[in-house]
Amino acid sequence: MSNTADHPSLPTLRLDGRLAIVTGASEGIGRAIALAYAQAGGELVLISRRLPTLLEVRAEVQAEGGTAHVLTADLSSMADIRSLPSTVESLLDGRDLKLVLVNNAGFGFTKDAQEVTEEEWDHLVDLQAKGVFFCSQLIGRLMINRGYGKIINLSSTWSASTGQGKSLYGIAKAAVSYLTAALSTEWAPLGVRVNALAPTATLSDHTRESLEKNPDRAQQLLDRIKLGRFAMPSDLVGAALFLASPASDFITGHTLFVDGGWHAAS
Repeated sequence: MSNTADHPSLPTLRLDGRLAIVTGASEGIGRAIALAYAQAGGELVLISRRLPTLLEVRAEVQAEGGTAHVLTADLSSMADIRSLPSTVESLLDGRDLKLVLVNNAGFGFTKDAQEVTEEEWDHLVDLQAKGVFFCSQLIGRLMINRGYGKIINLSSTWSASTGQGKSLYGIAKAAVSYLTAALSTEWAPLGVRVNALAPTATLSDHTRESLEKNPDRAQQLLDRIKLGRFAMPSDLVGAALFLASPASDFITGHTLFVDGGWHAAS
């Protein structure tokens, strides 16, 4: 007779009973992840600076029978970041929901190191490194208090490779990948898993417009992607769903490159 312990049930990618906080949820990768989480049964907190587009995403979630809450915040502002835990706690309201945080808010940046200004440094690092740290710290406390949580940070292929004009952006994304590993070390014993996704060039509206203006650069980037095409926001959904779900409960501290082979071939 077979031992049932040798035949465990298949892990689920469902997010029922989870409250997923997605920053930068109004467009691109953040929007795609939020909609996928809702389809998988998760309840959403959608965060961005852009209220009209957040309301559009919420309407899409609700049209599919899901639940989404909207919160406008500038995640380069510590005052806005500090307001997040009380909002999340009010939504929990005694419910036994598992928390997921997706630190997605950010923007692409390409500029020669000789030309980068202090203001550009401060703006990019405040959002894409400092913002990720303090969002993780403050929401992480709620997860630690509940004994379980999932944090998914958005890193980049530029965290581990170099290119013309990518010094500042690469610094910020390398910080995200390092932070992912460091927090996982501190928080794994407390039940909080911390992982990162590292996409290659992804065709959001902004990126598509930028590449269309510079076809030579677009071709240089495409030549480094071994699957032969740019990523779409939907290409990140499977990995993001996996890392938010119970199926990845024994994975922490990992940066997963979703990059069409760029990193492996570098």
